[in-house]
Amino acid sequence: MTMREKPLVILTRKLPEPVESRMRELFETRINATDRPMSQSDLVAAVREADVLVPTVTDRIDRAVIEQAGPRLKLIANYGNGVDNIDVEAALSKSLFVTNTPNVLNEDTADMTMALILAVPRRLVEGGTRLVGGGRWPGWSPTWMLGRRIWGKKLGILGMGRIGTAVARRAKAFGLEIHYHNRRRVSPKTEAELGATYWESLDQMLARMDIISVNCPSTPATFHLLSARRLALVQPHAFVVNTARGEVIDEKALIAALEEERIAGAGLDVFEEEPTIDRKLLRLAEENRVVLLPHMGSATIEGRIEMGEKVIINIRTLMDGHRPPDRILPGTL
Repeated sequence: MTMREKPLVILTRKLPEPVESRMRELFETRINATDRPMSQSDLVAAVREADVLVPTVTDRIDRAVIEQAGPRLKLIANYGNGVDNIDVEAALSKSLFVTNTPNVLNEDTADMTMALILAVPRRLVEGGTRLVGGGRWPGWSPTWMLGRRIWGKKLGILGMGRIGTAVARRAKAFGLEIHYHNRRRVSPKTEAELGATYWESLDQMLARMDIISVNCPSTPATFHLLSARRLALVQPHAFVVNTARGEVIDEKALIAALEEERIAGAGLDVFEEEPTIDRKLLRLAEENRVVLLPHMGSATIEGRIEMGEKVIINIRTLMDGHRPPDRILPGTL
């Protein structure tokens, strides 16, 4: 392929300093020093000029942007595992490679999921805030700040991929019963290791769980997978945790279920209209009905640097005339 001696790599957001430094050594790199999200017109200008675009989950690389790509653009190297922010079919139709950064954030995201599984039933955030901001703690009491035990409870994992499996391993160590729903049943070896029960019917699983963890990718098939109808199946004492993508849950239906106390609570690291958060959710957080986090599941220094290293490997491999190792192939979406 024809490419500059050093390809022009345009980063849509600021990346960890070690990643940017290495990119500057290897490529002609244009960095977003302000770290403000690019507008659609900025993205169009970038794809017209770049050899490689490095977007993030917040950048919408849709067909309208891709159709404006210049002749030099060869690779969209997504800085993230999911590629729901990119119209992959449109990119492939223009012979563009699309890559992601798989298997880097599994453990970090599973840690955050487990943190929410603990935080919501045990009222950790609510308890912590009682000690700051002038709040007065009257001292230990046998009836104050009572939460729910998680040991022995049934955890239903929606999406038993790498992250879901990592969540299951942690949850088993905390004494939870592992149940799961997935497009495909995991291997008998994995089921035996985790003591996991497979549910072909998501509806039947939801109706029997104490905690539900959403760990599936965002695809057209998973949009509002937890719909109003399915949320109505959840038991009133159950909790819902989501560290995957906001649009997997019908957020308005979830809010209604929380307001009407048809479910016990929720822990959310992702939202349907990020970065906008529904005012009703914020009010529920103030009332200690939900725990809200600002999309922190992958936010570790180690994880973000490893993501950058994968991006660099994909770019270098393409420069050397080979197919990038983390390319997204037709039929794998």
